[in-house]
Amino acid sequence: MANLFSLNDLTINDIKGILNRAEQIREMGREGWFEPRHLLVANLFFEPSTRTRTSFEAAETRLGLKILDFSSNVSSTRKGESLYDTVRTMEAVGAEAVVIRHKKDRYYEELNDGIGMTILNAGDGAGNHPTQALLDLMTIRQEFFSLSGLTVAIIGDLRYSRVARSDAEILTRLGNKVLLSGPEEWKNDQIPGTYVSVDEAIASADVVIMLRIQHERHEQAMKMSKEDYHNRYGLTKERAARMKPESIIMHPGPVNRGVELDSNLVESPHSRYFKQIHNGVYARMAAIEWALDLNGKSSSPRPVPMAEHL
Repeated sequence: MANLFSLNDLTINDIKGILNRAEQIREMGREGWFEPRHLLVANLFFEPSTRTRTSFEAAETRLGLKILDFSSNVSSTRKGESLYDTVRTMEAVGAEAVVIRHKKDRYYEELNDGIGMTILNAGDGAGNHPTQALLDLMTIRQEFFSLSGLTVAIIGDLRYSRVARSDAEILTRLGNKVLLSGPEEWKNDQIPGTYVSVDEAIASADVVIMLRIQHERHEQAMKMSKEDYHNRYGLTKERAARMKPESIIMHPGPVNRGVELDSNLVESPHSRYFKQIHNGVYARMAAIEWALDLNGKSSSPRPVPMAEHL
């Protein structure tokens, strides 16, 4: 078994293996559900989440895992229980793995000693979001049949975006050119890439990744209006018209329509927003399999009646 904290901890072969497995599961279609394994997994989300949480739950269900019900709003963390003690409790009641999203950067460092079960990072503060990076790579490879030699623009709140960091780091390792853009005061020197203007980034890129403003992490409210931000740094219809004909738009979600992305572009021919969400289930299934070393452990897929998919 292995932990998944950051893609920097994985070899390129590990990453490509997970992506290949994700594609294999995707191609199974409705037969890509697995026999019950009687293994418990707990999802500990200490920040709001729609896509990542439901995606992990769907992945776990399709893998035949049993999900321990956990809500931070009614847990003992409200009484002052530490993250370590919460995770140890999940381990004590029999969980094989825990999926954690937490507002603290590198929260997992305090879990290195004393925790024997697998930990999968579902986002740590402004640090890393490895499974989002995996599903983004999966989406890019489906489009361009390659994971190298591309120009990828990442635009927006670079200061606090864990997606920007994870995507830029792995895309650079794979041999892509990363362009960064956004408000000057939100630059982040820890993210690899070259800073350019928003217009240059969008016109030059094969992949345009727009980022949500991380309002919850900024100490002060945004000084400009949403309309002003959209006109200065967002993907407007005018900027989209100057994109390469075969380029694609991506976004980690949730989309603030009319802010970082014009509402009409969310489901435009260039957009892969909902395809990313769809791919997230397969990417996370493959990541869980890799982390728990599930291949060979009751891992035969089973056909599922139509009613089970409703």
